[in-house]
Amino acid sequence: MHVVVVGCGRVGTELSIRLEASGHTVAIVDKRATAFRRLPEGFIGNKIVGFGFDRDHLQAAGIEKAGALAAVTNGDNSNILTARVARENFGIKKVVARIYDPRRALIYERLGIPTVATVTWTTDQVLRRLLPDEELTHGWADATGSVRLIEFPIPDVWCGKKLAELNENGKYWLTAITRFGKSAITDTNAVGQESDLLHFVVGVVDETDLRDRLKEGPVS
Repeated sequence: MHVVVVGCGRVGTELSIRLEASGHTVAIVDKRATAFRRLPEGFIGNKIVGFGFDRDHLQAAGIEKAGALAAVTNGDNSNILTARVARENFGIKKVVARIYDPRRALIYERLGIPTVATVTWTTDQVLRRLLPDEELTHGWADATGSVRLIEFPIPDVWCGKKLAELNENGKYWLTAITRFGKSAITDTNAVGQESDLLHFVVGVVDETDLRDRLKEGPVS
């Protein structure tokens, strides 16, 4: 998949390197040419001097063939504007914006634009939203390594559906949902909404079954 990364700071640099190492093509956009010095010599992605909310600069970065975009500059306004242009003008479905102001993040989550906060795990959180089907770093695991806490952006097939169908006794269980920037323990009546982040406790040997279940959608 081709991914456009806007912002070549610490997060944008790490994100681009990890995407390229995973076999994706990358174009990175930054308003300062000097920012690209952060990238390693072996980086082969396209480097565009410009702004992520400029249509011409996005087109130069290959937005029309892109499957995802991450806006991770230092400015909330720039990131949100970039995310909206990518989604509304170019039809990019996998869009993530880095937001510093939690009040703004809540507003944009309600508009259907996933956001991540500026914390130490920002890069990993962006990757999880851009590449939900790929094996990425997980959070908690028990001491034996047999049970893990894992999260997935909600697939479209589960939006508007009761999420209790995702539970399988002894294998995996939906424990919490992050919605509009807030997380809560789920209950049996929960219905999926666009941009939800689903948190499961799952047996390691059953992760493939859970991924298949998410892709297949509800039985009825």
